[in-house]
Amino acid sequence: MNNQETNYAKAFAELQEIVQQMENADIPIDELAEKIKHASQLIAVCKAKLVQTEAEVNKIMDTIE
Repeated sequence: MNNQETNYAKAFAELQEIVQQMENADIPIDELAEKIKHASQLIAVCKAKLVQTEAEVNKIMDTIE
C-alpha cells in the first residue's frame, strides 16, 4: 500500500472514531470545537484523495475506450 492510501485509510479511520465519540457523547464540551475542526481537516484529506482517484480512473477508462 502506498503512502497516499495509508493517509486516506488513516484519515478515514480517525474520522470514524470522532463520529463515534460524538454519537456516544464521549467528547467533553471543552474539546468539541477542536474535534470538529480536526474532523473537517480529515474530510478534506479524504475528499482530495477521492477526487484524485476518480480522475485517475476516468483517465484509464478513456484509454480503454
